Amino acid sequence: MDKEKLDEEFEKLWNETPASHSDKIKEASWGKFHSKTFTPKKKKFKPWRYYAAAAVLLFVLVGTGIYFTNDSAAGAIVLPENVIENTTLKIKHVVLPDSSKVELSPNSKISYGNNFALNRKIEIVGEAYFQVKKDKQHPFQVFCNETTTTVLGTCFTVKGFQKKEVTVELFEGSVQMNVKGQDQNWVLKPGQKFTYGNQTASVAEFSRFIDFDNEKLTVVSTYIEENYGYKVTLPKEYKDQKITIRINRKEDLKIIVQLISEMYNLNFEINEDLKQITFQ
Repeated sequence: MDKEKLDEEFEKLWNETPASHSDKIKEASWGKFHSKTFTPKKKKFKPWRYYAAAAVLLFVLVGTGIYFTNDSAAGAIVLPENVIENTTLKIKHVVLPDSSKVELSPNSKISYGNNFALNRKIEIVGEAYFQVKKDKQHPFQVFCNETTTTVLGTCFTVKGFQKKEVTVELFEGSVQMNVKGQDQNWVLKPGQKFTYGNQTASVAEFSRFIDFDNEKLTVVSTYIEENYGYKVTLPKEYKDQKITIRINRKEDLKIIVQLISEMYNLNFEINEDLKQITFQ
């Protein structure tokens, strides 16, 4: 068979919709292609033809549901080539290979495989806040004890130490929760919290915000120091100034600093090395 005819036959088979044909028709189609392409008379062959044929066969198997069964709650499939542990008393900031960000709490650790960019599965023991980079082709999964959190792109916290209940709080986007050995799943909306412990799962509301109602500016400074690890320096004349503001509990630090700056017409400088914010 010449190259042009071969390409026509290959394209015809490739474009067949697997789910619309019976197994007998698929086998007959494959046999026809095979007999025309790999006849006994041919002494020379090109390896790419076998690879292409294998790709077509794989496509058929996937289309008929034979090749792969997806069970997100079946347990973590993570090869722990990379283990990051936070043994300090402060939050540890981690950037994953896919550019997702993790704020790893003290006494917590995460592990993931070397192929993480393509297989975004990660295990956690302890507590962490995730800011997941969107990638529709590669869902992001967090395994914690018997639970699986599946996302495409969102912000959420996962907390679950060994043999303790697991809590997932969703701040942005949407996540699906699964529990190993259970068919049911739970889809969370922002402001909802999933809890699993003692073989019982529940979903409840939680507050994503913290309100400062006519509080001294120094109270907000203390909040920043305790939750972001940055020391805040204010001009003396502003320490007793009052502020009313609502902040997302996982708001980006720079946004909070910019809000304060605009409200009081102050300039600011953030020193990343010293972890210090200076208003003036």
